[in-house]
Amino acid sequence: MHNAAGTAPGSTQQQPRYYGTKLALRDLITTLEPSTSLPPERVLAEQLGTSRTTLRKALAELAAEGMLRRVQGSGTFVAPATPKVVHLQQKTSLTDDLHDQGLQVTSRVLALTKVPADPAVAERLDLEPGVAIHRLQRLRSVGGEPLAFEVAHLAPPLPHLARRLAEKGSLYATLRDCYDLEVAAVEDTIETALTTPDEATLLEVAVGSPILLVHRRACDPTGRPLEWTRSAYRGDRFRFVARA
Repeated sequence: MHNAAGTAPGSTQQQPRYYGTKLALRDLITTLEPSTSLPPERVLAEQLGTSRTTLRKALAELAAEGMLRRVQGSGTFVAPATPKVVHLQQKTSLTDDLHDQGLQVTSRVLALTKVPADPAVAERLDLEPGVAIHRLQRLRSVGGEPLAFEVAHLAPPLPHLARRLAEKGSLYATLRDCYDLEVAAVEDTIETALTTPDEATLLEVAVGSPILLVHRRACDPTGRPLEWTRSAYRGDRFRFVARA
C-alpha cells in the first residue's frame, strides 16, 4: 500500500518527478489513434501542468517503450499498438530473416568503397592493418519505414560487388552465389546505445533515441572471417528474438 505521495510506508524512496507526467501521457495516448500527432511540447506541457524538461523526459521513456514515435523535424506520433518483431537467426541475412516472416525488406546502398582496414576492423577480420577491404553502408527498411543502418566490412576480394549486390539484394546471397563464399558461423554482440545526429536522420527518429547495436562477425567453413558489420536498429518500433 502506498500513501498519496507515492512512497511506501517506512520507505524514503519517492517516484521520479516526471513519473506522474508519464502516466498522464500514457492515459492520453490510449485515447488516440495510431499515427496521431501529439500537440507541440509547449501546449502539451501547459495541458499537463508540468515543465517542458519534465515532459521531454516522459516523452523519451514512452518512445523507448514503443508507445510513441518521434520523427526528427516532424514531431511526436502515437505508435502502432504492437511493435514489429524481427527474429535474428544464425547464419542468415536480414533479408532472409524478414522474408521468412512474410516481410519485405528494401536496401538502399549509401556508399560502397574500398578502404584500408583500420586496426580495430583488421583485428576482427584477421588481417593486417592497412589491407584494402570493402566498406558497404546500407539503409534497410520494412514497409517504407527505416529499420537499420548498416556498415559492413568485407574481407575477401569481391570484383564487381556493386553490380552483383544490386542484382541479388541480399549480401549473403551475393557472397554465396557470385563468389562461392558460404557463411558457416557467426558471432553477434548486441548492446544498447543512443542515436547520433547522422543515425537519427537516416532512421527518421529524434537525436538521442534508443537503438540496438548488433555487431556481427561472420566466417566461412574454415573459420576465415568474411564480414564484420555494425548494424544500428531502431529501438522504438522493433523487438528482437535471437534464435540459433
